[in-house]
Amino acid sequence: MQDLIKIKEDSKHLTLLYVEDDKEIREKTGAIFEMLFHKVIFAVDGNDGLHKLQDNNIDLIITDINMPNLNGLDMCKEIRKIDNDIAIVIISAHSEYSFFLDSIDLGINGYLFKPLSTKQLALVLKRIVQRTKYLYEAKKNLHFLKIYKEASNFSSIVTKTDLKGIITYANDAFCEISGYSRAELIGKNHNIVRHPDNQKEIYDDIWKTISQDRKVWQGMLRNKTKDSKSYYVDSTIIPIIDQNGKTIEYISLRHDVTDIMNPSKQLKSAIKDFEKPILIYMKLDKFDMIEEFYDSKTIEKIQEKTTKHLQKRFSNIYDFDMLYVLDNGEYALLLDYNKYFITKELFVEKLQKLQDLIREDMISLDYINYDIAVSISVVYEKNKMLESAKLGIRKLLKDRKDFLVANNLADYIQMKALKNLKTVSMIQTALDNDKIISYFQPIVDNKTLEISKYESLVRLVDENGTVKTPFFFLDTAKKSSHYAQITKRVLNNAFFVLKQYNINITINLSALDIEQKTTRENILNLLDEYSSYGSKIVFELLEDESVKEFEVIKQFISDVKSYGVRIAIDDFGAGYSNYERLLDYQPDILKIDGCLIKNIQTSSYSKSVVKSIVTFAKEQNIQTVAEFIENEEIFKIVKELGVDYSQGYYFNKPEPITHYVTS
Repeated sequence: MQDLIKIKEDSKHLTLLYVEDDKEIREKTGAIFEMLFHKVIFAVDGNDGLHKLQDNNIDLIITDINMPNLNGLDMCKEIRKIDNDIAIVIISAHSEYSFFLDSIDLGINGYLFKPLSTKQLALVLKRIVQRTKYLYEAKKNLHFLKIYKEASNFSSIVTKTDLKGIITYANDAFCEISGYSRAELIGKNHNIVRHPDNQKEIYDDIWKTISQDRKVWQGMLRNKTKDSKSYYVDSTIIPIIDQNGKTIEYISLRHDVTDIMNPSKQLKSAIKDFEKPILIYMKLDKFDMIEEFYDSKTIEKIQEKTTKHLQKRFSNIYDFDMLYVLDNGEYALLLDYNKYFITKELFVEKLQKLQDLIREDMISLDYINYDIAVSISVVYEKNKMLESAKLGIRKLLKDRKDFLVANNLADYIQMKALKNLKTVSMIQTALDNDKIISYFQPIVDNKTLEISKYESLVRLVDENGTVKTPFFFLDTAKKSSHYAQITKRVLNNAFFVLKQYNINITINLSALDIEQKTTRENILNLLDEYSSYGSKIVFELLEDESVKEFEVIKQFISDVKSYGVRIAIDDFGAGYSNYERLLDYQPDILKIDGCLIKNIQTSSYSKSVVKSIVTFAKEQNIQTVAEFIENEEIFKIVKELGVDYSQGYYFNKPEPITHYVTS
């Protein structure tokens, strides 16, 4: 709240353009903005926003992305064509990932994520409002430079140069930030503070703008101090033109934004300055555990000591300007590949050896000993470098690995996201057109070789009439809002077939299905409606690591068993299934994991595991089913081991139920 009060002080003269198509959100959030800004102008979509921008003197824009007529991103593109400096903040949902990547290229100044919180609003607006305030002050000070020279000496970093770029004046603020005395600066070329990693094209653009075009140049510059440390300034360079239209000198007005500019943005800026950068992106192992276990002061001390230790370790081998300390225990180093006369393969090899050394390090803090170990995502392809490095860390955490060369991973993820969007569209089309169907595969009694029951298996028919297996759509459905709808269709299909043909049916249910309240209620309603068929139903439960509500699942099993329904545990013997869980679920059937069955001809281990499962099941009066019976030899082995039922292509493949039975 204190930050919002400070923001209100800084923004009391600012006019905000707020673009949001949702009336309820616009009114609710707009009320907050009206308390912070001098004036808030509302727009209902991108087109409206452009008109309001042209008709009003706007200092700051906050916009949603998804809007009718003209979306927020396209509006920002049009705005950047006419104003490259106005601050823009995007309000985004986390699901709008591809839009987020595109927005980076537009130079968006900040991001807010839905739902908005006071904390994130304060953090983002504080920086943006300060930046807007500084730009405003810079323009004002430039206009009255001669009159307010002494005043600007306290509020801005000011230098003057002659037409050759030789410094003729430097104020106290410039001396302080650069580390040079005024005597060391006067008479020297202004490139004395030029950072060597900046690209030559930046200065070509500056010189062309102020010298040839005789216009004001504005932008962010990375400079170096006398002792070669980096700092960042928001610069305005203006040519001073006399009454005869002749340029007589140049004045630079700057503001130090090193602290305001977050480390991630500093890193993005620095990457642009390198011709061939190498980005080493690191995350401390077990950092989440540290955050949970220790108080904020202790965490801060651990990070300080860790930062110093990492700086020392890397500086012994690499020449780098700074170690970027990011959020969530993450760090980054930016290197110039041109300084290392080795192949990239050898560079990666040496980096991994250094990672191994760091893993053996330990820091001590009072009574705490902390093992320093880092996961490393390294990128040496400049395209979307930072995004690829961050995604590399996420992939390492997911895969439980600690090193990855993540070149072009952002492009790969974006392509994957686009593919997912196509899959989601395919799913929605299938749902809209009743193209979520069920195939059935017989389960055979090993003693009689008669079909005992049929397993219901979901299929999707695409717009071309192609029948697709779950491999092509089910994982994507689980990550979208369509999974519950698919489950509902599958259940309705199965119960219809159950009544139509009076056969025994097995229906697959995941933990995600059962934990969904609406799905549980739907199942119980169907069981009420088809109560006389309860004994013909088997629910196959697939265990996975995402199980969160064990008690809910146990209660569900108890509820459905009261209708005569039997419970099977799918893929038993591998993955996340275990004997302890059987005590909770009390299943009637175990379906032995297909990986064990497929290898049973050649793997003595698989055969022994299956044998132990069968022995246990018989002692507990639990039936067993072997999946993936592909040939006669496999069938003979599982039958000899005492498995009760078999399922697989050796008998029949999944087909529409009419392939097997008729009314």
